[in-house]
Amino acid sequence: MKNRMQAMIVASSLAMLSLIITPVSIVSSASVALVTLRRGALEGLYVLLCSAIASAVLGFLLLGNFQFALLYGALLWLPVWLISIVLREGRHLSLAVEIAVMLGVVGVIGTYVFVGDVANMWVAILTQVLGMAAANSPLPQDQLMPIQQNIAMMAHYMTGMVAAGSVFSLLFGLFLGRWWQANLYNPGGFGQEFLSLSTPPRMALGSLAIIAVAWLSSGVFSEVLWNIAILLFVLYTFIGSSVAHGWFAGQKLARFSVPMFYLTMLLVPYTALPVALIGLADAWLNLRTKKSTI
Repeated sequence: MKNRMQAMIVASSLAMLSLIITPVSIVSSASVALVTLRRGALEGLYVLLCSAIASAVLGFLLLGNFQFALLYGALLWLPVWLISIVLREGRHLSLAVEIAVMLGVVGVIGTYVFVGDVANMWVAILTQVLGMAAANSPLPQDQLMPIQQNIAMMAHYMTGMVAAGSVFSLLFGLFLGRWWQANLYNPGGFGQEFLSLSTPPRMALGSLAIIAVAWLSSGVFSEVLWNIAILLFVLYTFIGSSVAHGWFAGQKLARFSVPMFYLTMLLVPYTALPVALIGLADAWLNLRTKKSTI
């Protein structure tokens, strides 16, 4: 927030560091989000473009390839810049989350439109990765066959999973930037926004309809819908986390129960499913009003 140069140094240097330590990319995108949220779209775009140029220079000096660093920076910062504009102008965190998920849906549909046989593409990519891993640490044949079968199955859903991971990273960057902004200029503001995350019943009905049609249909059409359903899972996981956070925060041991809730979700990924179901149910039941009875 002091000047453009510091923002650009943070964004570009952390982007390069994220090639080694992946989670650092969230902090890099959060810096662009903070500038955009506080200073506006044009200032955020200025920092984004200059950071991309700086990343290209660093990429050329460190990797001997500026094109990759430039493209990586654009993919990292452009989505969070767009969502930050939505949040700044719309002032509703729920809308920003929904738009982020819709961007992922567009990415899934675009992949199937322009790539064609997406499953075979993922089979080729995953098989190549498996081959590289096997070259470093050869696997017995009895272990290799089940892995190859899993690859064939996962290939049909990898587009949705990759898109979901990208949306998670995008939203974590946005949330971190918003949290920074709140700490600097509106203490406690981000907590209020996060705890009010919700979605209208019509979106929940649409989500259930997508799952139902995916279940009843077959072929590529069903595959596309299942990949979209994976992205909707991201949306309701965030909403369910908001609801559960509110429940635990209202308890006497909130200082311990809230961190334990998120630690459980991190260490036991399967807990995300009931959390997402809570987020889906909240569209009709408004579960936040029932926290005292749960």
